[in-house]
Amino acid sequence: MFTDMDKWAEIRRLVLVEGESKRSVCSQFEIHWDTLKKILEHSEPPGYRLGKPRTKRKIEPSLETIDQILQQDKSVHRKQRHTKRRIFERLRDEHGYLGGYTAVKEVVRERERQGREVFMPLIHAPGEAQVDFGFADIIHDGQTTKVALFVMTLLYSDAVFCCVFPRECTEAFMEGHRRAFAFFGGVPT
Repeated sequence: MFTDMDKWAEIRRLVLVEGESKRSVCSQFEIHWDTLKKILEHSEPPGYRLGKPRTKRKIEPSLETIDQILQQDKSVHRKQRHTKRRIFERLRDEHGYLGGYTAVKEVVRERERQGREVFMPLIHAPGEAQVDFGFADIIHDGQTTKVALFVMTLLYSDAVFCCVFPRECTEAFMEGHRRAFAFFGGVPT
């Protein structure tokens, strides 16, 4: 008795290796010509494949209304926002929606997933440092002056060294490193 995979492999072997005719293999295994064609094209069963995406016929006209409700909800307090059930009830009562709650729930969940921020945790090994320049306006001798800030951070411990320079240049970059190494008592990797 063949399993599906054994049957698949046997059919391919008979046609491709043994040279048996496709017609005889179709009648021997009682399969359709199109099925044989698929078996010969793929070395193993490809599984179910959806030809084209399914359309959400009843919900399609309501998608714009759902988007408007969700957009308006962004400007109100979290506790005042619409639940999925309330959105469904409004569509049904105010807009004559004839579909089911599940379709509305899936659309709202999909929309929420699209707008959600994604955060990726940063993991740093001990001894790693990061350097950057920034700018700030300071008041020096009664005048507002723009200065360059040299910042070195030891990422694992969150230790920070900051130093002010009149401008961002190679000399400031090197001097900032020298002062940071002295401050931290060593050179990070």
